[in-house]
Amino acid sequence: MPTETDTALEGLWFAAIVLGLVEGLTEFIPVSSTGHLVLVADFFRMPTPPGHVFEVVIQLGAILAVCVIYWRRLFGKAFAFFKDAGARRFIYAILAAFAPAVALGLLAGDFAKEHFFSPAVIAGALIAGGIVILVIEGRHPPVKFAEAEAIDPLTALKIGAIQCLAFVPGVSRSGATIVGARLMGVGPAPAAEFSFFVAIPTMIGAASYDLYKAQGAIDSGGALMIAIGFVVSFVSALLIIKPFLAFVTRRGLVPFAWYRIALGALILILLAVGLGPAARG
Repeated sequence: MPTETDTALEGLWFAAIVLGLVEGLTEFIPVSSTGHLVLVADFFRMPTPPGHVFEVVIQLGAILAVCVIYWRRLFGKAFAFFKDAGARRFIYAILAAFAPAVALGLLAGDFAKEHFFSPAVIAGALIAGGIVILVIEGRHPPVKFAEAEAIDPLTALKIGAIQCLAFVPGVSRSGATIVGARLMGVGPAPAAEFSFFVAIPTMIGAASYDLYKAQGAIDSGGALMIAIGFVVSFVSALLIIKPFLAFVTRRGLVPFAWYRIALGALILILLAVGLGPAARG
């Protein structure tokens, strides 16, 4: 007969696997992986470690998937840094896009987690972001950069500033980066790839900071959840990145915009009729 401890452990495994899948499948599409994690955990009452550290750290699994898929390009640029001006420009561009998130994260990261990680805020951000995507995609901005490596550091800095909107869950880090890149004249596929590359230092920095602040607060159950979620998010992201790029190349971002609007509206309706987690206490 299963004991109470066994049941609790099974609950942690189940939650970690489900949330790891959600993270891996949504990290690189413009629908907000953090927003989805918070919504799934809240609506289905899944246990997660305090302080939203789980939701941030398991994103490293998805980031590892990017490193695996693009390792030749990434290592090629790194090893060519001192002898290739194009490689230096690419690395400087990634760092420039990463810089605004560092500054804002140190200044307001804790404030964002305290005030914005709620279903109502996420629903509003999903809808607003969906409308923005529809507007941008409807404009068909001219393409100035046909490759992610062609983006210059100043343009990347502007994209990074727009990425900071993703401190509000529901906005979507990848979505803000892709839309920002499209506004700056980057083609759809290279905009998506650039969002992948910027995610590497951004999420490593965010996860490291959260782990540092949460040291001592994560028990063995929380550590187990993070480990399982990390592995599951890695595998699921590994499977979704290439199909996502192919889809964006063919269809653009409009289908994701309508999905965001529909999901945001559904969440607001559920909250309004008393079926949301906030109403249940």
